[in-house]
Formats: sequence, C-alpha cells, structure tokens
Amino acid sequence: MRILRRVLVGASTTGLLAAAACGGGSSTSTKELTVVMWGGDDQQKAVSAYVEPWGKERGVKIKQDSPTDYAKLRAQVESKKVSWGVVEVEPNFAANACAKGWAVKLDKTKIDMSKVKPELVGECGIPTLQYAFTIAYNTEKFSAANHPRTWAEFFDTQRFPGKRGFWKYATGAIFEAALLADGVPADKLYPLDIDRAFRKLETIKKDIVWYETGEEQQQLVGSGEAPLVQAWNGRIFAAAKEGRPVANEWNQHLLSYDQLMIPAGYKNQALAEEWMNWYLNHPKEQAGYTNHAAYAPVNDEALKYVNDDVRKEIPTSPENAPKRAAIMNYTYWAENYDKVTERLNEWMAK
Repeated sequence: MRILRRVLVGASTTGLLAAAACGGGSSTSTKELTVVMWGGDDQQKAVSAYVEPWGKERGVKIKQDSPTDYAKLRAQVESKKVSWGVVEVEPNFAANACAKGWAVKLDKTKIDMSKVKPELVGECGIPTLQYAFTIAYNTEKFSAANHPRTWAEFFDTQRFPGKRGFWKYATGAIFEAALLADGVPADKLYPLDIDRAFRKLETIKKDIVWYETGEEQQQLVGSGEAPLVQAWNGRIFAAAKEGRPVANEWNQHLLSYDQLMIPAGYKNQALAEEWMNWYLNHPKEQAGYTNHAAYAPVNDEALKYVNDDVRKEIPTSPENAPKRAAIMNYTYWAENYDKVTERLNEWMAK
C-alpha cells in the first residue's frame, strides 16, 4: 500500500526510488518518460501495472522519481529545468497550477477522456484513481452490527466512546464530515460553512487524535487507540488483509480522487500525452493496480477485471457507490485551501 497517501505541500523530495529504472535528472532521450507519484511500493505497483506496459509497447524508457513535491515542481517550471513528466497531484493543486501556468492544458483531441466521469477531469489534469474517506472502526471495540454508520454517530462519543482519528490536513474531508454530522444535506455541502464545521468539531475536540500518514492511520484504528478513524479505504483494506481488526463502513463515504498533470516546459510532452490517452482507455491495466490497492479505477469498464474480494472494498462498486454522501469539490478547495488551512492550524494550536 501507499507509504504516504499524501505529502504536505512544500515537503522536501526524497531520493530516487531504489530501482534501476529510477532517475530524476534531465531527460537526454526523446524516448523516455519520467513518472512522479507519492512513492513506495504503491508507486511501483501502479507504474508496473499501467505505465511500463505502454513503455514496452512503444519502446519508451520509463523513469521514476518520488514523492510528489509541489514546491519542487514549481521550481522546475520557473527555472525552465523540468525533468518531471507525468506527476500525480491533488485536484486542487492541479487547478491552481493550471491557472498559474505551471501545468500543460490538456488537448482533448489527443487525449480521449470519454470513458471517465467529466467531474473528475480538469483543464490540466486527468484522474488516476478514486478513493473514499470512510468511517473505519476497530472490530474488537465495535461489532459489524453496532458501530457508527453515519457521521452524526461518528461524532456521538457517548453512544460510541473512544478517540476519533482525523487526517491533519484541510482537504482531508474533516469539514465535510463535520457538516454532515451536523445535519447539512449532502447535496448542500458546498460551499462549506466553515464556521459551522468548526462549531461541530469543537464538540469532540478533546477526543480527536491527528494522523499525518497512512501508517499512523492504520496503527491508530488497529491498536484501538482511536477505535474510530476517518480513513482512506485502501489503507483499511490493506490493514484487514494483514489480519488487523479493522473494517470500512461505506455509508456516507466521501469520494475523492487524484489527478495526473504534465508540468509546463516538459520536453517530452507529446509522449506524456500519448501515455495519458493510452492509460484512460486501457481498463484491464487499471484493474491490475486496483487489485493491489483497492483504489478504484477511473474507467468503469475496468470493474469487470477487478477481483471479487477487492470489488466490494472500492468506492465505485455497485454495492458501495449508492452509499456515497458526496464527491469532494476540489474547485472549492482550489479557491479556499490556504485560508482554511490557516484557520485549522490556529484551531488545533488552541
């Protein structure tokens, strides 16, 4: 699974992945593509599932760097020394990068996006995976028949005692969850009433445990330190496979997704666009990654290639999709991330 589901904006980039194909220097061949994701085994599985098959087919050398680092990406573009080709980012960053000229505006005559949901596509980004923020619970503390099934119940510390785990990140769906818990209809979430969300969060502030990585998330809920956690579905899937006492509750989950963008000035832009088109229209290869991570493919035709035990643990399955509360609105977050983050940091420090 992912070593990190995210790195924070501006976090420093680690060294290259320890594999022969890795590299982050300037491209010297017109037949190579550098792919940048969040790192670890998860990146290796993604690249081997749906980048390297295309590279082998086209005779293109695939290089890798990790993790995605927004400050480094911006520095490459502004210095006109771009070595990163296709980069996995959050949609709110893709939107801002597009507006600031740091990303290539995608040409739909070159990239067929007809097989993916329009709401997952940006002017400069295509979706790479779909995941869910779920209510995850410790199955030794709470049973399948008696655990929170709504965000209102998640916030009910009297009926369901114990600490609550939240991601220490503004776009981690904490505000969406708080508003749903406070009775805001799912179709009326955006624009978020941040004042109302903070009032609701205040009611359980003393019970909140913050996590920053996927490993911390798994540890919190698996150990019972925080028997209820707002989680990334794939992390809970992986922990359960390892034998930890955890499970996802799919009711009222919030659908999220990552995007892929091309930094402005990448000299192998044409190859990057060609791969993007190939990727969106090769569902079987997308399913290969889903079977590893339980993050949903972006082309629904891939679902028929997903293993039965995995299909029930992804947000786009016929069983889980109807239980969705909302899709994360990254247009809102592109406009409001900085000011909400400042308020969140101030609130946590009080």
